[in-house]
Amino acid sequence: MFRKSAALILLVAGFSGFIRSQTKSVDAEGHQWWQHAVFYEIYPRSFMDSNGDGVGDLKGIASKLDYLKKLGVDAIWITPCFPSPQVDFGYDVSDYENIDPMYGTLEDFDRLEKAAKKRGIRVILDFVMNHTSDQHPWFIDSRSSRTAAKRDWYMWHDGKAAGGPPNNWVSLFGGPAWTWDEKTGQFYYHYFYVQQPDLNWRNPAVHDAMFDVTRWWYKRGVAGFRLDAVDTLFEDPELRDNPVLPGLNKYGDPRQKDVYNLKLPEVHDVLRDLRKVADENGAVLIGETYTDDIGQLKQYYGDHSNELQMPMDMMFAQVNKLSPAEFRRQIAAVDSAGGWPVFVLSNHDIVRSYVRYGDGQHNQAIAKLMAALYLTLRGTPIMYYGEEIGMENNDPVRKEDVKDPIGRLGWPQEKGRDGERTPMQWNDSANAGFTRGTPWLPVPPSYKTVNVAGELKDQASILQVYRRLLALRHHNPALLDGDYVALNENDANVLSYLRRYKNQAVLVALNMSSQAQEVSFDLVAQGFPAKSARTLMGSSAKVSSLSHLSLEPFAVYIGAVSK
Repeated sequence: MFRKSAALILLVAGFSGFIRSQTKSVDAEGHQWWQHAVFYEIYPRSFMDSNGDGVGDLKGIASKLDYLKKLGVDAIWITPCFPSPQVDFGYDVSDYENIDPMYGTLEDFDRLEKAAKKRGIRVILDFVMNHTSDQHPWFIDSRSSRTAAKRDWYMWHDGKAAGGPPNNWVSLFGGPAWTWDEKTGQFYYHYFYVQQPDLNWRNPAVHDAMFDVTRWWYKRGVAGFRLDAVDTLFEDPELRDNPVLPGLNKYGDPRQKDVYNLKLPEVHDVLRDLRKVADENGAVLIGETYTDDIGQLKQYYGDHSNELQMPMDMMFAQVNKLSPAEFRRQIAAVDSAGGWPVFVLSNHDIVRSYVRYGDGQHNQAIAKLMAALYLTLRGTPIMYYGEEIGMENNDPVRKEDVKDPIGRLGWPQEKGRDGERTPMQWNDSANAGFTRGTPWLPVPPSYKTVNVAGELKDQASILQVYRRLLALRHHNPALLDGDYVALNENDANVLSYLRRYKNQAVLVALNMSSQAQEVSFDLVAQGFPAKSARTLMGSSAKVSSLSHLSLEPFAVYIGAVSK
C-alpha cells in the first residue's frame, strides 16, 4: 500500500532533515516551533537500559537519539525521572530538582539535553503539580506538627464527628481520599495514593516554590513541561460532599461525581501564570486534560490563548473503534476550539492503540491506518514509544505478577497499566535488546518479530510507514500548515479530508472497513477543480483519478492536488 518514488524519498528525507535541524522558535509565518514538531513520549523505565539493572535510564535514552532523529521526532517528553520512592513509578516526587539514581545523575541529564539539542530534538519533562511524595522534605516538615513551617503547604483538616473524614471524597486509586495522621490528629487529602499528598495551591508559597522549579529546569535547557493531572490542583474550600451516583467503581467504592475536587476555576489562574513563565523561556506547556466535551477543552487554551498551548484532546484517544463518523465528529470539534489541536492515540495510562483498534486479523494494516490518521491531521501529534513498531500490551495474567498498585488494588476488574509499559523492543536478542539483565517488566513474545531492527529491514513494516509519514509531514506545507476540510461526510466506511494550504492541498482517504471501497471526490467547492491527484502514499499508481479511487480493506491513500 505504501509505495513511493525514489525522487520523493530523497526530497522528503533531505527537506525534513533540514526542517528538523532548525532551532528557531517562530517561522516566517508566525508558527511556533511546537506547531511543526512531532512529540514522542518516553517512559524511562522501559525505553533503554544502559547498565544492565533491568531498568531504563537517561544514558539509554541518549544512546537512541539517532534512531529518534531518523524516525522524525522533534521533541521527547520524558515521564518523571526525579527522585522518588516509586510508589507510583515516579509520579510521587521527593525532589523536583534532581534525577533519581536509578535513571542516572543531573550530569547525565545535561549530557542528554545537549546531545538532543545537537540533533534538533527538544526535551520536555513531566511536571507533577498536584502532589508530592510523602517522603518529600516539604511534607515531612508539614507532618511534623500543626505549627510546622510548611503545615499549610498541604491539605490538612479536622474530621467530622465520630472520627470520620472531612467529607465523602474518594481517591482515584481506591478508598477514601483522606488519611488520618495519628501524630498531629488531623486528616490529609490525597486525590491519588496515600503516599501522594495534595499540595495546597491556595498557599502563595506553594505557587512560588513550584514556579521556581520550572525556572530551574528552563535554565538547564528544558523546552517545556507536560503538566500532570492539572484538573486536580484545587478543591472546594468548604469541603462539600460530592454527589453520589448509583453503583460502585472498580475498587468497590461508591461512584460519585467529582464536582468539588476537579476542574475548579482557580486552575486557570495558575495556568495563565505558568504560561507567562513559559513564554519568557520560549517553552511549551502540554496539558493532561481529560475533558467531557470540547467546551471544557477550549477553556484550557484560555480566553486569549494565554493558558496551555497544547492541551491534549484525550477524547480523540477514547474513540476505541474504527468509526469514520465518530472520528469526524471529534476532529471537527477540536478543530473548531480555537487553539492548536493535539492528538494522542496511546500513552503510559492507556491500552496500546495496536490492541484497541486491531481486529486480530488485520492488525498490521490497521496500525498503519491509524498512523496515517493522526500524523496527517491539522495539529501536533504525540507518539508513544513503541507505537511506531506496532507494540502490543503484555498484560499480567496473575495478580502476583502485577507491579502497578492500581492493578493490585482492583484485580481482576482492574489489571493495572503494566501491559502498556513493557520494555521497548529493539531487536530479536534476549529481552528484545532492552537490557542485559532481568527487565523490570516482562517482554512479550512478539518481540521476536516486532522490533526495530527487523522492521528497519522490511520496507512494508509499520516502522517504515511511520518514517515515511513523518518525512512527508515535515516537508509538505499543506500537512504542516493547511486547514482541515472534511470530505464525503456521509460515508460510513471511509474517512476522507483535505489539508488545504494556498494553491496546494493533500487529500487523505482512510478505509476503516474490512471490505474494499470505491470513493470519488469533487473538489471544485474546495477550490481545486483537478480531476486527479499525484500519489504521495498508498497506491501503486503515481496518478489517481479522483472520480474513481479504489481502496482495499483498511487501505490508506494520500495524494497531492493543486489548482
